[in-house]
Amino acid sequence: MKKSKGIRQGTRKILRKKPREKGMIPINRALIEFEKGEKARIKIEPSVHKGQPHRRFHGKTGVITGKQGDAFVVEVKVGGKIKKVIARPEHLRKIK
Repeated sequence: MKKSKGIRQGTRKILRKKPREKGMIPINRALIEFEKGEKARIKIEPSVHKGQPHRRFHGKTGVITGKQGDAFVVEVKVGGKIKKVIARPEHLRKIK
């Protein structure tokens, strides 16, 4: 059988929710606002497909550098390079 080449390939364990967390998220998580320069952790919400960053950025921490439509631009250091990740607020968590 030919291997799937989709954007969510190999995410069976990465994008899995615990039984009590299953279902859609509360609406206030989609309405969170971030300030420029604020730190945020990328935690992909599997029930919301729109605005998902690539799975390689799941669990990474970055700095908010701007806004693009409804999404936020996050600069993440991967290896020795800085990457720009565009993700909606459902997939971002504030760091205290």
